[in-house]
Amino acid sequence: MKLKTTILAGLATSALLTGAATAENRIDIQRPDAPELADFGDWPIGVRSMTFTDEDRADVLNSGTEVTTYDRPLPVEIWYPAAEGTEAGTTYETVLRDGETPVTLTGRAARDAAPAEGSFPMILISHGYPGNRYLLSHLGENLASKGYVTVAVDHTDSTYSDKAAFGSTLVNRPLDQRFVIDSMAALDNEIGAITDTSRIGVIGYSMGGYGALIFAGAGLSETAVTRTEPAAYVPPAGLLNQHASGSESHAQLVDPRVKAVIAIGPWGRNRDFWDAEGLAGIKKPLMLMAGSADAVSGYPFLREIFAETTGTDRLLLTFNSAGHNAAAPMPAPANSYTVSEKLGWAPFEHYADAVWDTTRMNNIAQHFATAFFDLHVKGEEAMAPYLDLVETAEDGVWSMTDDVPGPEHNYWTGFAKNTARGLRLEHRAAGE
Repeated sequence: MKLKTTILAGLATSALLTGAATAENRIDIQRPDAPELADFGDWPIGVRSMTFTDEDRADVLNSGTEVTTYDRPLPVEIWYPAAEGTEAGTTYETVLRDGETPVTLTGRAARDAAPAEGSFPMILISHGYPGNRYLLSHLGENLASKGYVTVAVDHTDSTYSDKAAFGSTLVNRPLDQRFVIDSMAALDNEIGAITDTSRIGVIGYSMGGYGALIFAGAGLSETAVTRTEPAAYVPPAGLLNQHASGSESHAQLVDPRVKAVIAIGPWGRNRDFWDAEGLAGIKKPLMLMAGSADAVSGYPFLREIFAETTGTDRLLLTFNSAGHNAAAPMPAPANSYTVSEKLGWAPFEHYADAVWDTTRMNNIAQHFATAFFDLHVKGEEAMAPYLDLVETAEDGVWSMTDDVPGPEHNYWTGFAKNTARGLRLEHRAAGE
């Protein structure tokens, strides 16, 4: 496999090298050394914004000993395969990590484009605390171009603009994920008509990963639901009990429509929200992505999740020396480099990594998400070799002559020579 000769379709390489693409805050850049499956697919991309409202959800912020309810809004961004001939290009208006500085992002999707004909599986994308539905937008667009309807959620009380008490996120994150799936299944419009909600993948980052693991079957530990301090971890009225391991409510939350889960830096094992028994409850194929220097979720604890999810076949992709921002966040917008008066630090830190280039990590995440979901959600067995790799990339042997592999060639499938350095992919089967 040779390095690619183009970086981004429709943009001159010289524009990228002079910084024009950075000024546009592009979410769709493909580096020349991006792995094979990071390439955008054949489908044009459409995008629409909607809001789903869950009526009578428990109001974590305003409940006391008694539970009060409210109508919980969940804005979503939906990317989807668009009709042939759809012209690429749109912008997304949002805010930076400080919750107030406007920022414009640029991508490939066409706003409100007519959808393609057909039926496409769904991918749910869930951000961290705080975050918003654009933080992983590079995955939203990329996977939509490959024949998925991708839905990214703004989790109320957990976005840059409305960040509130942590207890709301602890209770609501898996409930939001289930409700958005149910809402997509009930959608009575042309987007609903092309969405196959019998085949679903979930991507969760940080607290989105916490929710995704609960939603996948990892019930919370006794410690998590009985602790009395710190107060931030103790939602009112015992509302966290509904996610307890072995509870009927948790069993009912787990969704058979979800076929596979990717959790990126999932938070929670470092604070005993799970134990080995609870994590063993996951029966769905699982891929973990993590930075070996993650000090937020704690890399040793992420390895514990990998070790203790014994009920399923799972993978752990490690970015050596990367921190908590490994793989998931989009490239830092240009105006995030300036120190925010509100935060006291540059929002750049929220998106970037001290060692790894963000676009490089995004491309790697796109590559592996494509292989993982195509295999487990679409059932495409041809994707299996992209996940069956020598564990440490540097141990792989490159032996190619005129693009024909020699007998000793075992370099990472889909990566050009020397481009998988710094990566490790571990695999454990169910029962191990």
